[in-house]
Amino acid sequence: MLNKFFIEEHVKRALNEDIGFGDITTDYLTGDNDKMSCVLNTRVDGILCGKTVFETVFKILSPDIEIKFYFNDGDEIKKGDKIADVKGPARYILMGERTALNYIQRMSGIATETNKYKKAIGEYKANIVDTRKTTPCFRAFEKYSVKIGGGALHRFNLSDCAMIKDNHIKFSGSLTNAIKKLKQNISHAHKIEVECDTLEQVKEALSCGVDIIMLDNMTLEQMRECVKLINGKAIVEASGNVHLNTVKDIASTGVDIISSSAIVAKAPTLDLGLDM
Repeated sequence: MLNKFFIEEHVKRALNEDIGFGDITTDYLTGDNDKMSCVLNTRVDGILCGKTVFETVFKILSPDIEIKFYFNDGDEIKKGDKIADVKGPARYILMGERTALNYIQRMSGIATETNKYKKAIGEYKANIVDTRKTTPCFRAFEKYSVKIGGGALHRFNLSDCAMIKDNHIKFSGSLTNAIKKLKQNISHAHKIEVECDTLEQVKEALSCGVDIIMLDNMTLEQMRECVKLINGKAIVEASGNVHLNTVKDIASTGVDIISSSAIVAKAPTLDLGLDM
């Protein structure tokens, strides 16, 4: 998902934002020949994510920085674990520290939060998936983190899948009108998803032959009724009121997918530190 060229271009922009015209603290405190060694530690339990991005920050600043990781993306890490050794020119380690940590802390936090939801679902078949409620220009990293945490992925952007929501229905006059017009125009390679608030909408969506039906903010009883009605004729997605303490009950209704913005938007960063 994260190609080398994509990571490098993104990291260069991040470094340009942070360093600006120069690190006026580090530039005047370090010399060209000064070296230092640091350890990347975790202060909490979690799932590691962002190893390659962390490395890329320092490699762009100086090819002489050496990094040795003891864990890979997707590994469980425990409070006090040494994640990596970092050594090389002091100037560039100090200069890149914050940017590197920003990436790996954010990505590990999302992977950790996603993994909590995945474990909470337990034995049920449903997958936890993300949404488009992501940080602008950081979506690929956040979706990668969801995947590393054990989740599945919703559409990457608006061109991936046609998703009909309430405002689309109002604009088109009816759900049937919206579906008919889409089928006349979209590629055969694209699926159509419909956001449904009621059982009547589910019945209408089914009669039009859509691919995915989202049950939006329905009660558990309503979801069970809809799953029984759909009976495998479409992929069933549940959305709305998805929290760590509700996700297992939602999964028990028999839905295929549970989408939640919380695994990204509300994920806390993982407390990692680069200590000299």
